[in-house]
Amino acid sequence: MSDFTLTPSPARRASAAMMLAALGALLVWVATRPEAVGMGWIALLLAMAVLAFAFAWLVWRATGRGLVLTEEALIEEGGRVLCRLDEISAVERGTFAFKPSNGFMIRLKTGQDRPKYPRAWVPGLWWRLGHRIGVGGVTPAGQGKAMADVIAARLSGAGRIE
Repeated sequence: MSDFTLTPSPARRASAAMMLAALGALLVWVATRPEAVGMGWIALLLAMAVLAFAFAWLVWRATGRGLVLTEEALIEEGGRVLCRLDEISAVERGTFAFKPSNGFMIRLKTGQDRPKYPRAWVPGLWWRLGHRIGVGGVTPAGQGKAMADVIAARLSGAGRIE
C-alpha cells in the first residue's frame, strides 16, 4: 500500500503568486500617479500594496508542499494532520459544494468524542473551519478528483489506498 499525494501545480502556483504581485504593483502605480488624490488615499493604496505583496509571498511559500493521504489520515507534507480518516463523515465535490477550485470539501463527524481541530488556512492549498475542510486551489483538478474518490471509497469500505 502506498500513500496518495496531491501536489500543487507549478504553473497554477506561479500564476497565483504573480497575480497577487501584479495587484501590488498596480496599487503602487496608482498611488504614485500625479493625479493621486490625498495623502490618506496614497497611504491606503500603499498599505494595500504591501498586503498584496505579502500575500503573494505567503501563497508562494504555502503552496510549496502538498498533501498526503495515508491509511490513517490526510496530512500536509510537513507533517501537520488535517484530519484522520475515521473522523470524516462525507466528501463533497459537486458543482455547488462550498469548496476551493479544483478541489473538494471534507465534512468531519460532529459529537463530543471528536477532536477539535483549530481553524487553519494554507492559501491556495487547504483550509479548515469548524467541521469542514476545503482542499484545492492551485492543485490539478484530476489529482483533486482522484483523492476525493479515494477518500469516498475508503469511507464506503469499498477500497484501500493503492
